[in-house]
Amino acid sequence: MKVVQQCIYFPPEVGGLESHAFHLCRWLVGMGHDVTMVTSRSLPGVAREENMDGVRVVRTWFPSRDTFGWTAHTLASIPVYLREAAGADVLHAQTFASALPGMIARRRDSQPFVLTLHTSHFLRLARKPAWRGVLRRIIRSADWLLAASEEIRDVALDLYPHPRAEALPNGVDTEQFRPTPTPAPAAGRFRLIVPRRLFEKNGVEFFIRAMPLLRARLDVEAVLVGDGPERARLEALARDLAVHEHVQFLGSRPNAEMPSLLAGADAVVIPSLMEATSVAALEAMSCAVPVAASRVGGLPEIIDEEVGTLFEPADPADLAERVSALLERPDRDAAGARGRERVVARWSLERLARRHVEIYETLLGERGR
Repeated sequence: MKVVQQCIYFPPEVGGLESHAFHLCRWLVGMGHDVTMVTSRSLPGVAREENMDGVRVVRTWFPSRDTFGWTAHTLASIPVYLREAAGADVLHAQTFASALPGMIARRRDSQPFVLTLHTSHFLRLARKPAWRGVLRRIIRSADWLLAASEEIRDVALDLYPHPRAEALPNGVDTEQFRPTPTPAPAAGRFRLIVPRRLFEKNGVEFFIRAMPLLRARLDVEAVLVGDGPERARLEALARDLAVHEHVQFLGSRPNAEMPSLLAGADAVVIPSLMEATSVAALEAMSCAVPVAASRVGGLPEIIDEEVGTLFEPADPADLAERVSALLERPDRDAAGARGRERVVARWSLERLARRHVEIYETLLGERGR
């Protein structure tokens, strides 16, 4: 089966969407399928075309990280996508922003078109009257609609009652992300990992504001893994709150380094203000680490008291109370083990890839292809 995908960002970009798109494509290739990804030259120095673990990656012009840049990239990629789509069996767009080329190719060649909706950006735009008609048309164009969380699926269905709308959370490489022995922090000290890019919507400010409250209860150190435009302000906030010696800004790290970082934590904290399904949370669970997360978006769909805890978003006091209680739980290690069992059973990349193949084959069978 020849599958042509499009996603606005792709590795070496770092993020949940990028990780999902890459690992899905890689698994499809491993199952014997021919996969091409059309994406952007969003980072300097990346190749216009390359092979990544069997996935053919074609990158097109990308002027800037804003609405103009995203729109210009999508329009500029149409000729490239149409060329790659010729002779394809299935077209698949990751995110609504990447849908237009697939919509045009589908009208030309009548291949089945699958659309996956990710990210809180879709949720924000879905609330704006000016965008609702645009999003409705994009959703209606898909032969099968996938969503990274039940919340995203339900918002999409409110825009258009798609007959084939399915919540399918992102998957995790459970062999790469697994429990591993790591150096422990100083005796009696707890280590928290916050794997969040430093953007306002990820709520890292409220984690830092919670650190003095956490430190008043327990000997806690924190490692923030991720970078972004909020870094200077957050570093200043940590100094102002006198917790800078206990909060390490590690910056962005490649995906290959994340298993050991996560496995060395006593708990992982996801303080997001908006979230679909957090790949970082699933990766932590796959490493048998309990997760504390905001009660927003798709996070309550994967995290509960059996595998971690939930706290109110933008509430440092509740975050500190819930995280300190999690760290002191006598069954904390067992909660981490239950989290891994849950990920292996429900959200492994193998299960994700097999479900995609089932959907593709159903659509192709209906067309007699």
